[in-house]
Amino acid sequence: MSTILILGGTGKTGRRIAPLLRDAGATVRTAARNGADVHFDWSDAATYDAALAGADAVYLVPPALDLGYVPRALELLDRAEAAGVGHVTFLSARGVEHAPPEAAHRAVELELGRRTAFTHSILRPGWFMQDFNEYFFAPSIIEEGIVAVPSGDGAEAFIHADDIAEVATATLLDPDAHAGAEYTLSGPAALTFADVAAKLSTATGREIRHVDLPREDWIAGLIAAGVPDDYAAMLGGLSDNLRASATAALTGDVERVTGHAPRSFDDYLADPAVVSALTAPSAVNAA
Repeated sequence: MSTILILGGTGKTGRRIAPLLRDAGATVRTAARNGADVHFDWSDAATYDAALAGADAVYLVPPALDLGYVPRALELLDRAEAAGVGHVTFLSARGVEHAPPEAAHRAVELELGRRTAFTHSILRPGWFMQDFNEYFFAPSIIEEGIVAVPSGDGAEAFIHADDIAEVATATLLDPDAHAGAEYTLSGPAALTFADVAAKLSTATGREIRHVDLPREDWIAGLIAAGVPDDYAAMLGGLSDNLRASATAALTGDVERVTGHAPRSFDDYLADPAVVSALTAPSAVNAA
């Protein structure tokens, strides 16, 4: 079986993909700055070759909160070619195909399309359900009982990280079947953030509400929390998309690849660990 390198191996999708691949008989090498099979640091190109050595396929996850990663991603792809990697699955984001070519994720997508030394697949998920308990929205939910985002009445087709992991696993196990594929991944229903807050309230027994704060206040709050200015501005643009329900359309890509319907928000909240995380202070992961 293949040897598959999982970048971001301790993150929301990577840590879900690794056991699926192992169960299928693949040799898996997780890579991250800490806690993975091999040390990998996007800011240190000296860590790239050891991670790539002997890999047949790579799950490529961009570094968190970093829009300046493209030159490093291109360096990694150069080294992947030299190492004989045969396939790359790239975790992009929903709607990136409409972004200008210089936008970070779009630049990587286009570069993958130009490369002929290996095949590639592109995953474009919407907002993760796990953003509510593992990262991003979790602190304000836990500490204040609010989901603060300037989304108005806009809806989003939230996607479960387990579904992303299953699609990624399929592309990595059978690259030929998914060569050149671009999958737009949605959940089974579009929900407003008020809908989400109501579901969170029911599941946790806490009063959780959506706060539709002004866009500029949200951006300022992100920056105050340590988000880089350029990334916070990008998130401001994404909030405009949320308000416009730009990524609310449902797609069938999860079912087409996995053979089952995507998990619902109620499925997500049926996990006791999710509810537990939202009812008491807990650590959250940015990866």
